[in-house]
Amino acid sequence: MNEPRPSRRHFLLRAGIFTAGAAMPRPLLAWSARLAGPDQERLASWVVKLRAEGLTAAGVPFGRAVIRAAELAIGTPYEAGTLEAYLRDGGSPDREPLTVSLTRFDCVTLVEASIAVARLAASTGSPAWPAFAREVERMRYRGGLRQGYASRLHYFSEWIGDGARRGLLTDLGPRLGGTADERPLRFMTGHRASYPALADDGAFLEIGAMERRLDRAPRYFVPRASLDDVADRIETGDVVAFVTAIPGLDVTHAAFARRDARALRILHAPLSGGVVEVTRTTLSEYVAAIRNCTGILVARPLPAA
Repeated sequence: MNEPRPSRRHFLLRAGIFTAGAAMPRPLLAWSARLAGPDQERLASWVVKLRAEGLTAAGVPFGRAVIRAAELAIGTPYEAGTLEAYLRDGGSPDREPLTVSLTRFDCVTLVEASIAVARLAASTGSPAWPAFAREVERMRYRGGLRQGYASRLHYFSEWIGDGARRGLLTDLGPRLGGTADERPLRFMTGHRASYPALADDGAFLEIGAMERRLDRAPRYFVPRASLDDVADRIETGDVVAFVTAIPGLDVTHAAFARRDARALRILHAPLSGGVVEVTRTTLSEYVAAIRNCTGILVARPLPAA
């Protein structure tokens, strides 16, 4: 295999990055001011490219614009824990700033940012950083609202479920004949010391209540043995997340499907590689190389309504 097996350190970092959240009404403006250079330049340039290449025209699958935005990020550095930085700086779990960037990514923020760029490109007018940030915010938080640490969509399976309910994406698990994963999600409360925000008793109780609510929301995943059977129904720009057998945890990584002339591959921000990249291996080969991976969740991003 050409792709290294993710380590225990990888999954712990990913689990941490799949967490955080809170409500701070106006930090968006402060963050925008701090990123008035390379990030906004990238936003303007990428939106122009997508429009010039005809990817926002009527009839063009939205996934093509999404994957093109992600391709423009190839080579961008991977940086873990950016969404948790305010906690390391002494911030409170109930006041999290909206962290957005186009010059550094982890696996989830790459997914969010690429979809947000594609939606902004399809809109009219000049690309504005606050509009981009709002697109990220409405994907990242339950119901699109930052209302405390527990409002973050910590488990990626809930990121898919919440987005599907609000028309931001389509959960393809049932359509692909997926298997229900009904295991209870308790990883966060079961590893309290790994999550700085959970030192706060209130945040810990809220996360516990969220985990119990998710018991009523089964996750439909494609088992690894069935991947080749459904691969031709997975499109470029679809979001894939890698289901794990680790107790209490749903997935350990998220990425985009990208089909080239020869095979279906993965475009992602890997911890192991250090930069955004396209895998040399196929999707099936990549899954086979991940320790404890039992299959994938699949979701199709939708354009703004």
